[in-house]
Amino acid sequence: QVQLVESGGGSVQPGGSLRLSCAASGNIFSIRGMGWYRQAPGKEREWVASITAVGRTNYADSVKGRFIIFRDNAKNTVYLQMNSLKREDTAVYYCTVVANELDYWGQGTQVTVSS
Repeated sequence: QVQLVESGGGSVQPGGSLRLSCAASGNIFSIRGMGWYRQAPGKEREWVASITAVGRTNYADSVKGRFIIFRDNAKNTVYLQMNSLKREDTAVYYCTVVANELDYWGQGTQVTVSS
């Protein structure tokens, strides 16, 4: 079994920054893609960013140029650096990891952008 533990959420003013972390642990043989999704109140969960095993990244248009996804393979950890945050970035953020050819999801961490 693989567990994902997220951290780094919180409240920030518009224009501020936050960094989310998601650490995978357990009986891990391999990790392929890693990514982040988010779900705002009353909305469906949406994809935010992803990174492949070799470091290729992709971003949703809504966060491109403001968010950076990166990973530390030695720590089985994926990060999401969020800059120039906007009110519309307010959501619960979930990490997802393909480990041992299975999809795993984190528990979610709240990000609130408000003045």
